[in-house]
Amino acid sequence: MAQKTSSDTLLEFPCEYPLKAFGNNTAGFATHLRELLTPIIGTIDNDQVDTRMSRGNRYLAVTITFEATSKDQLDAVYEALTADPRVVMSL
Repeated sequence: MAQKTSSDTLLEFPCEYPLKAFGNNTAGFATHLRELLTPIIGTIDNDQVDTRMSRGNRYLAVTITFEATSKDQLDAVYEALTADPRVVMSL
């Protein structure tokens, strides 16, 4: 299998990127995501964050829209989300 390089993407950088992460509906989940991702994507302002409760109120979907600068940055974001036990799924 061929290994992907930074040029193996259809995105053109920089670009606005909507990242969505799902977790259990617990206090502070959105704040936790901001703290987790700030070292990778920089300061996250309130207007960049949108939250939505699942139909049964069990899960919280958090969308953070930010300016992605590279595929490597996006890879780092998804690696951090995958490694975090509070994140159920990310898109």
